[in-house]
Amino acid sequence: MIQAIDPSKDVDGFHPENLGKMLLGLPCFLPATPYGIVMLLQKYQIETAGKHVVVLGRSHIVGTPISIMLSRKSAQGNATVTLCHSFTEDIKTLAATADILIVAMGKQGFVTEDMVKSGAVVVDVGIHRVPDETKKSGFRLTGDVDFENVAKKCSYITPVPGGVGLMTIVGLLKNTLKAKEMAG
Repeated sequence: MIQAIDPSKDVDGFHPENLGKMLLGLPCFLPATPYGIVMLLQKYQIETAGKHVVVLGRSHIVGTPISIMLSRKSAQGNATVTLCHSFTEDIKTLAATADILIVAMGKQGFVTEDMVKSGAVVVDVGIHRVPDETKKSGFRLTGDVDFENVAKKCSYITPVPGGVGLMTIVGLLKNTLKAKEMAG
């Protein structure tokens, strides 16, 4: 289905042509969520050059693209990136070595306090609906990180909601503006 989309209108950045161009460092629409994460790191002046970034999750939507983007020779790149997934052995130890930990595992509360080194930057991409009778909606949103216990160890941490989701929208809007400008 994605291949049926005109690559020049693919503001999500999922078309194989855009992903291939991203891999080669050519102008393209970047996947919106990784693009948003890069903008977030830039806005808060979080240095990536020479840092160890651990990405938990290898999806083509978030994990793989952000690992490529942060490893590139660029202003918000030049990091050493370790990409982990559900088959990675000793994932907890690897996560605990990260200067920047990006979590997109799709598992609520996956990252616990013992998986984060002191002073790390933690970017929580996960979003889960949890039943909560105290809320009008009947649910609350949580992420892949145990925010309450992990936050006290971090220099920065993104909340859920109110973090990466908003930056995904920014990435989509920037790609949409670029598409309009390219169309004339």
